[in-house]
Amino acid sequence: MGDFHHISVLPAEVAACLQARAGGTYVDGTIGGAGHARGILEASSPDGFLIGLDRDPEALEAAGEALAAYAGRVRLFHANFSRLQEILRSVGVGEVDGILLDLGVSSHQLDKGERGFSFQQDAPLDMRMDASSGASAADLVNSLPENELASIIWKFGEERWSRRIAAAMVAARKASPISTTRQLAELVAGAIPRARWEARIHPATRTFQAIRIAVNDELASLEQVLPAAVAALRSGGRLVVISFHSLEDRIVKSVFNELSRGCICPKSAPLCVCGRTPVVRKVTGKPLTARPEEIAENPRSRSAKLRAIEKI
Repeated sequence: MGDFHHISVLPAEVAACLQARAGGTYVDGTIGGAGHARGILEASSPDGFLIGLDRDPEALEAAGEALAAYAGRVRLFHANFSRLQEILRSVGVGEVDGILLDLGVSSHQLDKGERGFSFQQDAPLDMRMDASSGASAADLVNSLPENELASIIWKFGEERWSRRIAAAMVAARKASPISTTRQLAELVAGAIPRARWEARIHPATRTFQAIRIAVNDELASLEQVLPAAVAALRSGGRLVVISFHSLEDRIVKSVFNELSRGCICPKSAPLCVCGRTPVVRKVTGKPLTARPEEIAENPRSRSAKLRAIEKI
């Protein structure tokens, strides 16, 4: 797909944390345009093996073309990364040396208007990462009860005006369905008092994020894949996760903290009786972020946070 465009964020940081090597087996759970995947295959040359997953058929097609030179060292699957264990079993892989999860929406998905992820272009209100299945954003905003819409916008968008926005959606859809990104963006903007608009972001930003997360069940998939990914790593294997908003990063941080904890006995106890030992060690303390030169070239990298762990 010559029109597929995506710039992989934090490429040097991913390489340093993942430490791909010859003979290793790796998983890219969000292969996208294959930028990170190509780096993994080059670092693991001549015989490293990569399993690539993506929910987006367009991304998989682009990845297949981009990785044609590595035929024999790559297997691609149209799948949500929440199916990681199932996919590994299907190819007879027990343990892997590294896993990368680059979360969020790709540049291609944002820039291709007809996918309906962005309000920068007027397009059908879709937002599905896999447009071949599941309910679209239009389905949700035109069918869910007002209280459920408000809950989604608050929980996944952290939008303080969630109730007003949900009420505006329900009122608008009584007249006619909300079917385009422009309709939704204008509706949300009108529901928020003009004096309360933030200077740096469009007033519909948080609502669009919330609906996209709900449409794709993103946070539930993340919560499911993290323990599965750690279980799939061999000793010394590494898991690298790049998140793009606080909800994702909060989940990743919490799971990594829990898995890296040792004894949980009270400090007053003379001896450890819980027997708990850490499952992983943190490779990164604080999350790694994009350097100024990368942000200048790719402004979308500004919000990226990378966390990595190594299985003990």
